[in-house]
Amino acid sequence: MVVGAGVARPDGGTGLADTTVNPEAGGADDLEEAAAVFMSVRPRLFGIAYRMLSSAAEAEDLVQDVWLRWQATDRAAVLNPAAFLATTATRLAINALQSARVRRETYVGPWLPEPVDTSADPYLGAERGEALEFAALLLMEKLTANERAAYVLREAFDYPYGQIAEILQLNEPAVRQLVSRARKHVAGERRAPANAAARRELLTTFLAAARAGDMGALERLFAADVTSLSDGNGAYQVSRRPVVGAQRVAKFVSAITWFWKGLDVRWAETNGQPSAVLSRDGTVYGVLAISASADGIDQLLWMLNPEKIAGLSVPS
Repeated sequence: MVVGAGVARPDGGTGLADTTVNPEAGGADDLEEAAAVFMSVRPRLFGIAYRMLSSAAEAEDLVQDVWLRWQATDRAAVLNPAAFLATTATRLAINALQSARVRRETYVGPWLPEPVDTSADPYLGAERGEALEFAALLLMEKLTANERAAYVLREAFDYPYGQIAEILQLNEPAVRQLVSRARKHVAGERRAPANAAARRELLTTFLAAARAGDMGALERLFAADVTSLSDGNGAYQVSRRPVVGAQRVAKFVSAITWFWKGLDVRWAETNGQPSAVLSRDGTVYGVLAISASADGIDQLLWMLNPEKIAGLSVPS
């Protein structure tokens, strides 16, 4: 059987090709060639996996799984290695997303995507920025796994509808419908975002007002329905409930001036947007990002779960 993007299994499984090791494989030279092919598409595999799972750690694990499957595949039968590897990554990500959503049901407090440093990360920096910012990832959490996969492949990587249909084992009209529904959901629940310069200016002004506990200055920065989300998974002194509304958020932030004592604030680019990296004694303590529109800041996103920020370093 000749393999293109992947092989459908009669048992209705993931549709990945048989991963039995091929005893006729050509030894070290063959493995070296397999590694070269894999590394050439690795940035895209990571980009797909991260946008599907919103976790760099889980995306890395998934990409490693793709590599193991690629080593064990009869590669001589694969007509298009890049398509095969992208298909494998996408189908594994669909399965992983379903498991991740079950795990998140026991998460303590708001759940936010794991931030990645896109100024230094060669993987996400190698691809388009669509479906990468925190606000978009949060909205994508509400999509079905297939909707999310179709949206990511189309919007972030510009895959043709026909190829997406092969990857998802659907017909092309069904894929077009998935992408259309996903677009409407993401666009329908999001205001036109402010540009990077405006967001950095808003975040700079917010940091100054927050440190000073200036409730009036804070309230003037916010959209009327601003939401503050703090992700600590039950960590001590991290809010476990969203705070909603300009006045309530301003009151909340102005009441926690103690939070800033001993914290160093430096700028970074996470998920393609300006963010503040908060550190204490040379160790990253958290990441603060915002989403904003012409109405002002509409989301404050506090990433304070130590497991999610372990891979970040303090910017120089």
